[in-house]
Amino acid sequence: MRTYIQNRMQKHTQKFSLVLGFALLSLSLTPMLASAKTIMIVGDSLSAGYGLQPQQGWVNLLQKRLDQQYPKQHKVVNASVSGETTSGALARLPKLLQTHKPHIVVIELGGNDGLRGQPPKMIESNLAKLIQQSQKTKAEVIVFGMKIPPNYGTAYSKAFENNYKTVSQTYKVKLLPFFLEGVAGNKSLMQADQIHPNAKAQPKILDHAYPIIKSTL
Repeated sequence: MRTYIQNRMQKHTQKFSLVLGFALLSLSLTPMLASAKTIMIVGDSLSAGYGLQPQQGWVNLLQKRLDQQYPKQHKVVNASVSGETTSGALARLPKLLQTHKPHIVVIELGGNDGLRGQPPKMIESNLAKLIQQSQKTKAEVIVFGMKIPPNYGTAYSKAFENNYKTVSQTYKVKLLPFFLEGVAGNKSLMQADQIHPNAKAQPKILDHAYPIIKSTL
């Protein structure tokens, strides 16, 4: 009888040890998952993947590359909307920051404002507010610069492009001078509308943008 009781107690002890071991393992994994950095892309159709399959866009490719190089350490949130303007993003940003609590915010905006001929000073002001709102949450900010077609006139084009330099210098954030460097103007890398990059262009866009993102990780 005594041997039976001892065996039962030994089995219960082994089960308890096994359960405790799994519990401790879960606790050890939780900090790693909780500490994953969130990178939030706030952009327009160029980042939303207009005309592409969901997995083809450069933002999705960014997540895949990060998963390969830094497994489970980074989460990419694509908060981009086709047709988005700086004004539209300003209205959405507070909720996005509250919901996702990003460590890094990438601002890829202004192209639609420029195509609509919005005043450069207004675009600059909106970009500044987007940066300020993000910085208030202690997020690192990266700004992706854009250019517009030359038919808008030299003066307007120059003022538009200078917006990105001005806000990046004023608020001391990193700037990628031209997001579509090496892609814009190349017909083989553009969709039929010659405005949106095609699937073939997406890896090139990522290769161009990745170094500045990686330097902020």
